[in-house]
Amino acid sequence: MSRTRCLAVLGGIAVSAGILGAGPGATAARADGALPPGAMSVATVTVGPPAVGLPMTSGGGAVQSAPAVYIVYWGWNGNDPSGQAAYQEAFFNGIGGSAWNASQTQYCGNPTVLTRGSVDQTLPHADVNAPCPSDATYVGNPTGLLHGTWSDDTNPVPTNPTHADVQAEAVRAAAFFGNVTAASNQSAQYVIDTPSGNSTTGFGVTWCAYHDAAFGTPYGDITFTNFPYITDAGTACGENIVNPGSAGLLDGVSIVAGHEFAETETDPLPASGWADFQGMETGDKCAWIETGSGRMHDITLSTGTFAVQTLWSNAALGGAGSCVG
Repeated sequence: MSRTRCLAVLGGIAVSAGILGAGPGATAARADGALPPGAMSVATVTVGPPAVGLPMTSGGGAVQSAPAVYIVYWGWNGNDPSGQAAYQEAFFNGIGGSAWNASQTQYCGNPTVLTRGSVDQTLPHADVNAPCPSDATYVGNPTGLLHGTWSDDTNPVPTNPTHADVQAEAVRAAAFFGNVTAASNQSAQYVIDTPSGNSTTGFGVTWCAYHDAAFGTPYGDITFTNFPYITDAGTACGENIVNPGSAGLLDGVSIVAGHEFAETETDPLPASGWADFQGMETGDKCAWIETGSGRMHDITLSTGTFAVQTLWSNAALGGAGSCVG
């Protein structure tokens, strides 16, 4: 069963199966492809800060020690009414090496898995208090995260591409970029940008984007993000949530992109990486906070100024944990 993580829309519904269900601070769930039934309602407003506690633990899987982003503009044919492509590329060209992403380098891969009996959970997770092995691999924060883009106008994009359609495009992307071995895909992230007017069902209604993996392909496990044309959803996916007027048109693009990027580097093969016992990943725990500590804000990088959300740090507040960045 594929396990998915989604960034939900503001004020919507959380799906109890693998998706960051809708709503600020929404809960993550697991899903097999399409959005599952069994929705779970969540708070429609997050004023922050989140409750201290509920640390993230590891499912014993890998993290991305050298995250590398590849963006695929699938079927765009040059149509970019909001200017999303240039903004998204600038964000990924600048975010590597930033203080914002540095908070995630505390998380290691393949720690010893220990069942925590004090909470209900569907997967055993490493004890949060157990140190990472001396030879552990940690999430990396290299500069130059954006390794390539591909305008794929050859393979037709459906009006409503399914999860399987997006997954297949990610595998094609790995081949296009020459990443045809398992080793070359260990830290690769394929961000599949579907064009304005074409998106997987549920976009802008229950979710804004999600990340997942295609397991067991000829090129190894392929990590990807289903990233629709964010401004099609307007304020439901973050437009003007930080900045007013034209300055905030693309706020949601960097907020959603950053959310999925951070969750992918810490949990590239959901749900074997880092999440709390409720299934919430590093972005989920701090999503859509509008006021107070941990709120969304602008950061200035070498490539421009971008709206971002904060990310969860187990180490913050003397180990109590909080949203930082």
